[in-house]
Amino acid sequence: MGKVFLFLDTITNKVDTKGRVSLPADYREIVKELSTDIVCYRSLTAPCIEGCTENLLAKLASEMENSLDFFSQAQDNLTNLIFGDARKFGFDSTGRIVLTEKLLKHAQITDSAVFVGKGRKFQIWNPENWAKEEARIRNDALKNRPSLTFAKENN
Repeated sequence: MGKVFLFLDTITNKVDTKGRVSLPADYREIVKELSTDIVCYRSLTAPCIEGCTENLLAKLASEMENSLDFFSQAQDNLTNLIFGDARKFGFDSTGRIVLTEKLLKHAQITDSAVFVGKGRKFQIWNPENWAKEEARIRNDALKNRPSLTFAKENN
């Protein structure tokens, strides 16, 4: 089994007037190690930006092709909303990416952005919106204790 790469932590970084924001150092290391690009698109379910490696987006494309009828409306909708909106981002020598106006507007980001690690992907939030979302998630978790069943490993 190869090395595991996970986007972790919650990190707030400044956004300048041109939309430049520093990608967290750990995130940059993942991108360098995997020799890939970061891909970002507007979240389908929240006022934030979804981010992942280009490799993960390629896996998503394969899964969609395998699980959805190629000519179905569901497949058309998802591919339009994700791939039609996604953009690759390289980072400059100081580790910054330049977020587009469309992404910034969708996430209501102005002068700072919160990077939220989600394992194989991450999200970028407006700090106030993230604080509200995190409180909602924690409140839900307290009310409805999550459970997780691990598959037994074959030895």
